[in-house]
Amino acid sequence: MSLADLSLDQWRLFEPAAARRVAQEAASQVDGRVVVVETVEHLGTPLHRVRIERNGQEFALIPGGPVTLGLDLGAWQPTPEQTADYAESLDQGFGYGSDLRAHLTGILSPHRSVVLATVLMAVEDENLTEPPADVPTVLAERGLRMPSPDEWEHACGAGADTLFRWGNDCPLDRIPYGDRTGPHQQLSGFGLRIAYDTYRTELTSDITAVHGGDGGESVCGGYGHMLAWLPLATANRNPSLAEFIYGPDGEDLCEDLSTRPVLTL
Repeated sequence: MSLADLSLDQWRLFEPAAARRVAQEAASQVDGRVVVVETVEHLGTPLHRVRIERNGQEFALIPGGPVTLGLDLGAWQPTPEQTADYAESLDQGFGYGSDLRAHLTGILSPHRSVVLATVLMAVEDENLTEPPADVPTVLAERGLRMPSPDEWEHACGAGADTLFRWGNDCPLDRIPYGDRTGPHQQLSGFGLRIAYDTYRTELTSDITAVHGGDGGESVCGGYGHMLAWLPLATANRNPSLAEFIYGPDGEDLCEDLSTRPVLTL
């Protein structure tokens, strides 16, 4: 079996020794070296993490296969506290719908099933040094590419069917920005530092969406606690910000944007 065909379901069944063999094979394919192979608990189940260093940059192994992305809003239920916090934001003139579910319908990607190849994805996002249109060419010169939106969401959620990569809840006594103890400071299930700062805005190959943050808009706008956490939601594609970034007024924003390079196996 090609490494690119490795599925998350298969990956979960591997013993640690088998996971280490896969890590070594992946490293050899990209002329890298294995720096971490460990097993962690992710949302109540064990999950292997692999980090591979190549040319001074660390990448995490992201097993693919058939995966489910987006949030099933028909099954999801907000907590009473989340509902009340959103209602307060509505009273202040913020929010896109009459209730939190309606708001999420407008900002989250649809609930869907896709099939993805296994890839290596950068543990840390990297700042853009050129306009977004030039990023694919610059990355290709390093043997890299931008992730697709589906790859980004899967790498962030690691199989989670929850609003955030760590679960459905978020602290409503504070906003994520400046909070050093919140769940967003933990690594993702696959070991990425992702969806960790609402001031970060990550680009993928889809110009209609951005990920992992809103450039600080929710913080500066004083939207309320729940709305301040939502830019970190796994399936949040922030379409209004994407439209601005790729529009005529977004040409000077490249220094405030980032992307997360991918190594194809």
